[in-house]
Amino acid sequence: MIRVLAFLLVLATPCAHANPEADKLTRVGIVEFTNAYKEWDDARFTTAVNLCQQACTNTSATATNYYWLGAAEFHRMLQLLGLPASTRNKLNAETALDAAVEALTQAVKLDSRHAESHALLGTLYGMKISENILRAVWLGPRAEREFKLALTNGAANPRVQYLIGTSQFYTAMRNASRREALTTLLVAEKLFEAEAKVPAAPLEPRWGHDSCLTFIGSSYEKLGQRTEAENYFRKALALHPQDGLAQAGLKRVTKN
Repeated sequence: MIRVLAFLLVLATPCAHANPEADKLTRVGIVEFTNAYKEWDDARFTTAVNLCQQACTNTSATATNYYWLGAAEFHRMLQLLGLPASTRNKLNAETALDAAVEALTQAVKLDSRHAESHALLGTLYGMKISENILRAVWLGPRAEREFKLALTNGAANPRVQYLIGTSQFYTAMRNASRREALTTLLVAEKLFEAEAKVPAAPLEPRWGHDSCLTFIGSSYEKLGQRTEAENYFRKALALHPQDGLAQAGLKRVTKN
């Protein structure tokens, strides 16, 4: 009897956590997200966001579903911010940023150990601070807390190290701090390389490698190491030819 009950419990446990309909929508959203990332296209990011939003309307939506909604909104925001000033829609970018924070906050409520959601939240709080330094009073501690939780739960996750490294890059004022950011980003690079050797599960993220290489190039550039910077900008563009930051960086360091 005990064995029968145990067997039934094993069968029931996946059903309690599985959400086939939400996951199906999220998988379609991930396909659209991947294409949007390759093309760096706002319309496709918007489609990915809409699909992930539909997944999250399900009452059994998981942290993974909300994570992907947050990641899609995050990248849509970055795409909007990268548009030329004449066509940039700052309001839409701010809306996407707030929506990303909301989705990722829900993700960590559902799974407090979701490292990438914590890392993305820390990054988003940092971006809010950069818009208005007065926000550092209350958002600074939040960002630090999110990055600490991200490292506690995912130090071997390449996107965790990459996002922390970019935060260090943007806040670095001296070469010592820039070298610290570079060290973190180089750790992320090795983790991305290891990750690339393993096939991804259906809902597993695989974004960020090219951007990590771009920020390594930018770090070397800030440190005055132009040859190393050029090499990394070229590496980034080999993975993602549409990377605008890598394109601009390569022009700067190869300019006579």
